[in-house]
Amino acid sequence: MPRLVALLRGVNVGGRNRLPMAELRALAEGLGLREVETFIQSGNLLFSSDLTDPAGTLALAIERRFGLAVPVVVRSAEELERVRSFDPFPQADANALHVGFLAAAPGAGVTDSLEPERFISERFVLAGCEVYFRLPAGMGRAKLPAYLDRRLSGGLTVRNWRTLEALARLAAD
Repeated sequence: MPRLVALLRGVNVGGRNRLPMAELRALAEGLGLREVETFIQSGNLLFSSDLTDPAGTLALAIERRFGLAVPVVVRSAEELERVRSFDPFPQADANALHVGFLAAAPGAGVTDSLEPERFISERFVLAGCEVYFRLPAGMGRAKLPAYLDRRLSGGLTVRNWRTLEALARLAAD
């Protein structure tokens, strides 16, 4: 049974979409997920499952139980390791690096219309279903992630590089 990581968007951020991790773990276990654990309070759920649509199953269960309509993106341990091993900004400070996860890769028409030159110091690289960010002023002051979220039809959930590394390590164990 594969080891998976669910990345929930926008929970426990700025006092909004409060979702206690103990309750999320209990919900996941009630769905039949195994080896369930959470990592930090920002909606990272590690588990094993053979469900065909764990993201959809979790999103629906969270909405029904907690009344929160939050996008859920799922990656396998192998996919997270692939994301972690690709670093398009090798000279950047790790504190400036973030990765955005999408449920599906955007189409060429969408990506062709992006205007990265609008963001002077912020940079991104789109690679399949992931967006790699270099945000020198940090995520809290960055404008680029919100712009890309709007242009890529929403659902972008972002993690900092240290969280990505930790999740990849935990999922591999």
